[in-house]
Amino acid sequence: MKILVDIGHPAHVHLFKNFIWNMEKKGHEILITAKDKDVTIELLDNYGFKYEIVGKYGKSTLSKIKDMISIDYKMYKIAKKFRPDILTGVSAVNAAHVSALLRKPCVVFDDTEHSSLEHKLYVPFASAICTPSCFKKDLGKKQIRFNGFKELAYLHPNYFKPNSAILDELNLSKDDKFIIVRFISWQATHDIGYKGMNLESKIRLVKEMEKYGKVFITSESKLEKDFEKYRITISPEKLHDLLYYATLYIGEGGTTSTEAAILGTPSILIDS
Repeated sequence: MKILVDIGHPAHVHLFKNFIWNMEKKGHEILITAKDKDVTIELLDNYGFKYEIVGKYGKSTLSKIKDMISIDYKMYKIAKKFRPDILTGVSAVNAAHVSALLRKPCVVFDDTEHSSLEHKLYVPFASAICTPSCFKKDLGKKQIRFNGFKELAYLHPNYFKPNSAILDELNLSKDDKFIIVRFISWQATHDIGYKGMNLESKIRLVKEMEKYGKVFITSESKLEKDFEKYRITISPEKLHDLLYYATLYIGEGGTTSTEAAILGTPSILIDS
């Protein structure tokens, strides 16, 4: 079987990596298409995956529409040559569009209820939409609810074993208290109309967290000068190791918040 996996975010690399490795072991052929967002390409490289970059989404609504059309076209050309039997992705607007053009099934995963625009863009073209049972929104007869969280696809004990070497890398011990803070770019399609914390709020948050331990910051967007000394300098595929040993996670990233909770780390999500 030929499977096209569309990657649009660093979290998607983690979600599909074990699936890709397992399917390849079984003799299936995988093609990865990727958007250049945050550390997505770096993660793919670090895991040794081969991929085709199909573009990058801009910041404004108008640029996102233009980029969607451009990415659809690039992905269609790649997919037509590859001739997949099935396509898959997370909130996979482009994969769903291309699957319709190729008349092939597309399985989409989604756990973001407020992605109303993305739902309008992909639901009509998807063959199946897999959501966790806690997902309250009704996406129609194509929706398949599963008892679990997509993050378990890579953080379940069968797949993830924390590596304490990450502590040595950052001159930490298992007894040290430290907090991971995350800021996101608020540029995703489902973020339209929302905005995150301003600089003053970020500074107050970091200063407050410093009362309880060392602070490390991970950020999708460029960090302000005030926060550069807090930047996490580890390779991105090691973040889950650090998250496991953290005293607390607090931040704007919904996926990272869920990951922390699954790993047993106290987790606070900041939403606008």
